[in-house]
Amino acid sequence: MLELFPSREAGPFGRRLKRARGGRIPVTILTGFLGAGKTTLLKRFLDSPEGAGTAVIINEFGAVGIDDRLVRSAQEETVLLGNGCVCCTTRTDLQVALRRLLIERERGEVPFFRRIVIETSGLADPAPLLQTFATDRALGGEFSVELVAALVDAAAGLATLDWSAEARRQVILADRLIVTKTDLVDAAAEAALLEKLTALNPRAAIDTAVNGVLAPHLLVDAPEAGRDRTGFIAEAEHSDGIGSFVITDPSPMAWPPFAQAMETLIALRGADLLRVKGLVNVEGCRGPVVVQFVQHLAHPPVELDAWPDDDRSSRLVFITRNIDEAAVRSMIAAVRALART
Repeated sequence: MLELFPSREAGPFGRRLKRARGGRIPVTILTGFLGAGKTTLLKRFLDSPEGAGTAVIINEFGAVGIDDRLVRSAQEETVLLGNGCVCCTTRTDLQVALRRLLIERERGEVPFFRRIVIETSGLADPAPLLQTFATDRALGGEFSVELVAALVDAAAGLATLDWSAEARRQVILADRLIVTKTDLVDAAAEAALLEKLTALNPRAAIDTAVNGVLAPHLLVDAPEAGRDRTGFIAEAEHSDGIGSFVITDPSPMAWPPFAQAMETLIALRGADLLRVKGLVNVEGCRGPVVVQFVQHLAHPPVELDAWPDDDRSSRLVFITRNIDEAAVRSMIAAVRALART
């Protein structure tokens, strides 16, 4: 390996990194249905030491009641907050808002920020936001989506999940679920909601926030990619055809057949690949390779300098629409077998 890649910090995918985003600005997408408490939670995060150096983008101003301490008026596109954070309230395209913030930071027109939180409207589907970072290469080179966090109201969430496809998508696409207003319901109602959330998204971490109180690092640190915390529950089917499953493999795999299998899957069913994310044990690599796909697009693979734990298994989380888990497993296995022969 050193003959092919003379630097110990280099590998088949370039320089090995401690984090998948490398030098890019981390982005947290904060979603949740109307009234779930996104603004309260965000305000408390910004008031914490961990929230310093954060730029906030509210992608649909007026759709949710925003605390006037956070957003001063509709006319001020960029608002400087008391702790040195930046709040960008915009009705324009997300790409424009992100590029403008970068330009203003370079010019010194806004305080320096080291992360971005995007607060969506209560009716937003997070998928288009993820697609934005995947389709715009310039943005992908500057920003990395680190975490998708979805808030769920314990008092109204169970009923909302039954009738709202948007609320279900928010939960299904999240890396972390944050249950709010648990002080307003009894233990039985909370348990029923947690059971529903686990059925919709068995791989997500679930935390609780009361009156917006949540450990600040939970809005910054993403749960481990590809790790299903409920014992790798099999595919969960939902009324709108969205399902999720996890594929694991304990043995290292060659990169070309894996990449070819994913390219084939994208070509055949790209529109129904809502999100694929995980760690791959690639032959010849010292650390895991982080991969992420959003519909027809693939993020550049990144090799980390070390595994997060002693488990060297490849683990991939698939969030799909009407795609059979067994068919995906069979196709990946078939391509790998053909490559060996």
